[in-house]
Amino acid sequence: MLYLSTRGHADRKHFCEILLEGLAPDGGLYLPERYPQVTPEQLSSWRGLPYAELAFEVLSLYIDDIPADDLRAICRKTYTEEVFGTKEIVPLRKLEEGVYLQALSNGPTLAFKDMAMQLLGNLFEYELARRGAELNILGATSGDTGSAAEYAMRGKKGVRVFMTSPHRRMSPFQQAQMFSLQDANIHNLAIEGVFDDCQDIVKAVSNDLAFKRKYKIGTVNSINWARLLAQAVYYFAGYFQATKSDTEQVSFAVPSGNFGNICAGHVARMMGLPIDKLVLATNENDVLDEFFRTGGYRVRGSADTYETSSPSMDISKASNFERFVFDLLGRDADTVKRLFGEELATNGRFDLSDDPAFALARTRHGFVSGKSIHADRLATIRDTHERFGMTVDTHTADGLKVARGFVRPDVPMIVLETALPIKFAATIVEALGHEPDRPARFQGIEDLPTRVTVLPADVAQVKAFVAAHLS
Repeated sequence: MLYLSTRGHADRKHFCEILLEGLAPDGGLYLPERYPQVTPEQLSSWRGLPYAELAFEVLSLYIDDIPADDLRAICRKTYTEEVFGTKEIVPLRKLEEGVYLQALSNGPTLAFKDMAMQLLGNLFEYELARRGAELNILGATSGDTGSAAEYAMRGKKGVRVFMTSPHRRMSPFQQAQMFSLQDANIHNLAIEGVFDDCQDIVKAVSNDLAFKRKYKIGTVNSINWARLLAQAVYYFAGYFQATKSDTEQVSFAVPSGNFGNICAGHVARMMGLPIDKLVLATNENDVLDEFFRTGGYRVRGSADTYETSSPSMDISKASNFERFVFDLLGRDADTVKRLFGEELATNGRFDLSDDPAFALARTRHGFVSGKSIHADRLATIRDTHERFGMTVDTHTADGLKVARGFVRPDVPMIVLETALPIKFAATIVEALGHEPDRPARFQGIEDLPTRVTVLPADVAQVKAFVAAHLS
């Protein structure tokens, strides 16, 4: 299996090369040359597999440069009951007729990002040991990627992490999870701006090939294909739990800011998983909802990116969206390069409303979308607590609210849970009048000493910080 760039670079690379690389040399994102097609026989044979074995089966379709026995061992090491708290790893909970929650937040940092990041940490450690190499990870987080990455990479041999985050834009719990870590290989950089500024810095550094090579820079953001591939596995797991036969269809509702989580669902659907609809839910930062309704993609600047009560989706430049547009346009790399490399850079927008391909987003690829605001969030949290005795976090509430507009008879709607409610306690208190449950290991985390450096949204200063700590 070889991988290509969405912007048409001539190189074709194997999985382990792009695992450590991040962006392609032309600024594009890596995708496989083709999506492996899962046969009905394969789908049937995967039903009932333990999660680690299902992960191996899916990943082995894309990874041919890690021996099968080694890849299976990595999956078994990653997806354990000890790490994720349940034998099922991603158990499905029925809320009401036709609506389910898929629990993805049982990992070490209480967010769905653990599902991929734990695997990524083990893949990095394996490949770096095989090469006798080191990797310096530069990442950006709007809340959960950072802690998931840092908990996955702390203590890993040959790996250092430099994680940027928007200064004072995460919840107190999210900040404490990251900034309280004292490990020598973990560095937190609070950027004076919004998440998009952090993401722009990561991309700018990744596009500086000389700096990237000199300092061995890699990424754990969802621009890294390995992370997105790992997330595709839980779509298969959710499907098997919600159905009895392989002829049934399901839909998935996904709270989305950077388009990584739902892009993994797109990949699973392209492989042949019987997904009816991929329901994209945004918060007040509704760039993606606007595109799927109108065909216009219009990024917002920092001043126009709202600070909301579902802060991990306070994003106005969706990195993984380029992967989907590449597929939507029939893998036309020249057009993708023009749209993302030129039009967005120059005009901050592009418009596909008159392109016949735009209709395929819904008809061929199953995408629909909706928006949830703060009042919706509060109402959904209250309703879910009152009717089902369950507390959901703010992002999952966005997913639930939008999902209910697309429920169809006989097609299970699976809402992907994103985090445990304690990460967004202030809004839960506003909705319910009391704090959500807090796992014992996180008691008093906000009071721990912190280790963080505040920097302006300046690429040169971030580069200087990285270089100084690697000299």
